[in-house]
Parts: sequence; structure tokens; C-alpha cells
Amino acid sequence: MNSGFPYQLLTAPLLSFLLAYLLISWLVKGNALRVLDFPNKRSLHSIPVPRTGGAGLVLSILMVWLLFSVSLPPSLWTGFGLLAFISFIDDAMSLSVPVRLLVHIIVAMLFSVTLLLDAHHWGVVVGIGLAMVWMSNLYNFMDGSDGLAGGMALIGFGYYGMAALLAGNTEFAMINFCIMASAGAFLRFNFYPAQIFMGDVGAVPLGFLAAALGMLGWAKGLWSLWLPLLVFSPFIVDATVTLVKRLFQGEKIWQAHRKHYYQRIVQSGFGHRNTALLGYMLMLLAGGSAVWAGRHNFIVQGWLTGVWVCIYLIIMLAFDWYQRHYSTNKQNDCK
Repeated sequence: MNSGFPYQLLTAPLLSFLLAYLLISWLVKGNALRVLDFPNKRSLHSIPVPRTGGAGLVLSILMVWLLFSVSLPPSLWTGFGLLAFISFIDDAMSLSVPVRLLVHIIVAMLFSVTLLLDAHHWGVVVGIGLAMVWMSNLYNFMDGSDGLAGGMALIGFGYYGMAALLAGNTEFAMINFCIMASAGAFLRFNFYPAQIFMGDVGAVPLGFLAAALGMLGWAKGLWSLWLPLLVFSPFIVDATVTLVKRLFQGEKIWQAHRKHYYQRIVQSGFGHRNTALLGYMLMLLAGGSAVWAGRHNFIVQGWLTGVWVCIYLIIMLAFDWYQRHYSTNKQNDCK
């Protein structure tokens, strides 16, 4: 495929964008696949909104990948398709948590075993499989504010494509740029005020792809395992820290809530638009620094990781302090 570099690297993402735009526009305007997202305890919206945007996004990616005959492991094709299918059923019929989780585990373990078992110990394979299950779910957890998950897909997979291109693998770059382009089309309809949501049908498969393509790029020698963790760290950190805090507070972690940092930022008065723009800035900086450090040695990468740990810690502590201070002042004003 390298011989067709200029043609395929440009036309495949362009076609992904156009297909996603047409499919999602049809889903927004028509009555096909009319599955609505009704407000609940986790929601930040107040009126029902279609939640099938991810179906158009996923279909456009699959169609272009098939058209250009991209080289991906069968376990990735199977996992991506199966997660999209089961997640769409969940969007429409609300499957139980054990059923969904079982499918997520099967998909992640199948991919991890087929990719890594020949070169790694079972413990590593299982550990990475479980990490992939968490990535699929945390991406879904972070899909709760207009434009946020779509922006993470556009920026995150865009950086994957850039890193692959710098490493000389144009096909793998094209694979990721197709996801980026479809996410860009989705954002046209999902940025505040959102006309359509991604739904589980989009969020869960995208989380799986973030983990699976990150692992595949590592297995191909295109980047270190550290790069995908930092590229998607804005989502990973928020979701993981929130989960740990809820565990320590004795809460039922499987129940809907609005305690993620992005949800609290929206509720604090910052709004969907500004929260998304702030998230984009963080994503661009984290991903850009990851790609830059990927061209350097492990010392630079370790130093940068420490810097980002400090940055996230400062952001979270500062916001926690601000919210406590703001809430206290607001209560005093009401007395």
C-alpha cells in the first residue's frame, strides 16, 4: 500500500468524512433508527435526543476500511463489529450490565490473546485484556457532554495517524485518519447544541479501537506502549480517578452518576461548549507532547509522564478546591 501513499492517504479519510456526514445527517433528519436518549441521573441534557450518531460513524469507518482492504487482525474486525452490534442493541433495549460486560471481556481477551500470547506471559495478556475492557467502558462513561467524545476521537486517532506516518507506516496512518475524519463529520452534528448523540454504539467501539490500535501500533514497533496512554490520558485520568473516588466513598460504581470532572465542570456554569473547548486544548497538548516525546528516548518519555501526572493532579485539586469554595460561598449567600 505504500506505493499508493498520496492517493489512499488522502482519499480514504475524505471518503470516511463524506460517508459519515451523509449517514449522520440522514439519522438526524429522518425517522430511521429513531432511538432516543431520555434524560436520567447521569445526563446533562434536559430533552430527548437521538443517540444513533455512532452508528453512522462506525459504518463509515467499516465501509472505507473494507473498500481499501486495510490489513488488520481478524480479532480487531470481529471485536469492533461485535461491540458495535451489541452496543446498538443496548441503546435500543437496555441490556443488563453482566451481558454487556461479558461481551466486552470476550472481545478484549480474544484480541489480546491473538496479538500477544506468542511473545508474552499469560499474566501480561490477561492484564492488557482487562485494561482494554476498561478503555471500552471509560470511553462510554466520558461520552456525556456535547462534543467531548467526538473531539477525543478526532484528536486522539489523529495523533495515532501522525505517529504512524512519522514511523513510516502509511497504511496504519490511513486507518487512524479514517477514524479521525469520521469523528470530524460526527462533530458537525454533536458540538453544542448537539443534534444527535454518539450512543454506546459509537462510544464503546471507539474505546476498543483506542486500546486495540494503540496495542497494535506498539506490536508493530511504531511507538512505545506509553504513547497511547498519554494520547488518551484526558479520558483515562478523569474516568479512573472518578471510579477510585467512588469506590472509596462506598458508592455503587455501576449506577449512573454525574461525578466525572467534565460533568462537574459543565454543571459549575462552564457549559458544554466551553468544557469541550477546554477538553480539546488538554487533548491537543497531551497528544502532541506524546508524539513529540515518542521521537526521543525513555528518559524524556519518563520525564514527560511525570510532568503530566503533576498537571492532572493540579487541575483536579484546583477544581475540587474551587467547587468546595464556590459551594460554601453560595450556601452562605443563601442564608
